[in-house]
Amino acid sequence: MFNKLRDKLKNWTQGLIKKAVVEEVEKVSKKEKAKKPVKEKKEKTKPIKQSKKEIRKEIKSIEEHEYIEPEKKKFDKDERQISEKIIEDIKEEEKEKKGFFSKIFSKINTIKISGEDFESYSDDLGMLLLENNVAIEVSENIIKQLKENIVGKEFLKKEIEFQIKETLKDIIYKILIEPFDIIEEVKEKKGTTEHKPYVILFCGINGTGKTTTIAKFGHILKEKKLSCVIAAGDTFRAASIEQIKKHGSKLGIEVISHEYGSDPASVGFDAIKYAEKNHIDVVLIDTAGRMHTEKNLMAQIEKIVKVCKPDTKLFVGESITGNDIIEQIKTFDLSINIDGIILSKADIDEKGGTALSVGYTTGKPILYLGTGQEYKDLQKFDKNKFVESLGL
Repeated sequence: MFNKLRDKLKNWTQGLIKKAVVEEVEKVSKKEKAKKPVKEKKEKTKPIKQSKKEIRKEIKSIEEHEYIEPEKKKFDKDERQISEKIIEDIKEEEKEKKGFFSKIFSKINTIKISGEDFESYSDDLGMLLLENNVAIEVSENIIKQLKENIVGKEFLKKEIEFQIKETLKDIIYKILIEPFDIIEEVKEKKGTTEHKPYVILFCGINGTGKTTTIAKFGHILKEKKLSCVIAAGDTFRAASIEQIKKHGSKLGIEVISHEYGSDPASVGFDAIKYAEKNHIDVVLIDTAGRMHTEKNLMAQIEKIVKVCKPDTKLFVGESITGNDIIEQIKTFDLSINIDGIILSKADIDEKGGTALSVGYTTGKPILYLGTGQEYKDLQKFDKNKFVESLGL
């Protein structure tokens, strides 16, 4: 997901090493110049017809085993001797240069990152994070923390790229909120003496796959040997009740519904009463999708929460929405104080920044990722796996 960021990081660390080598070379060169005595001018040798450039070309030809016909290179005795001497001098000079740089490179064991070095990289880092759907405030926080962790610190030359990468991964890991185990919470409530169903309310904007997500979660509950009932609380959207009933039929889960246009809070209330009477473990309340800007509909969902008193309120959003999801989730959180997040369509999200953004801006954990269309395609969110999947 963050492949461009990884490549940029690699190029940057290589540049830091090169810069350190150049600085060391300049330092050593100054010292050597200060030590060397001024040499007396030597008498000029007999001028030759070949330039150094031509001789270097000849050396290259010899090294590459290129055959040079003897008749094409005619020198008199003095010229040949002088040419051979220059060839030896050039070879010695090249050897000294290589040896010099090798010594310098081997001397540099650690690299210290200055504020100037970091600033030259931070703008590109910020742009790459934004390109990966990381919200501006989250991106700025990541850059700030990275700066605090690496500027002025010394890193081993051979480990600098790895250590900076690990520092960045650690920052991202800490931004993500540790998810709670909703299944364990259901089991705990089930174990109480006065059995009451665990109520989960699902909310979000239109078209995020909320109804399908509820069906997937019902499938998980059945696999965990927990019974559930679904409240068809979306009494607004055409065919929504038929859709949730179709899922219920396939899964063998009872669906409580009223007529279209009826009060969704009453549907949720009836489903809870049904669960209490039939000793059902969990009530899953579907709600109509609504834009976060629709005040009347936001007031309606607040009423559902007051009447049904859910144990957990989950926001379902699309992983591919990008930064638009930030304002959506903030409004829902302000209205009903959501407890967790489910991101649908995570299987087609090539960027991954949405998960970072929603976690940081709300302080609420991501519990599940929707990874396909089948009932089994709802995966528990794992911070470690997610950070590794970024490809840093």
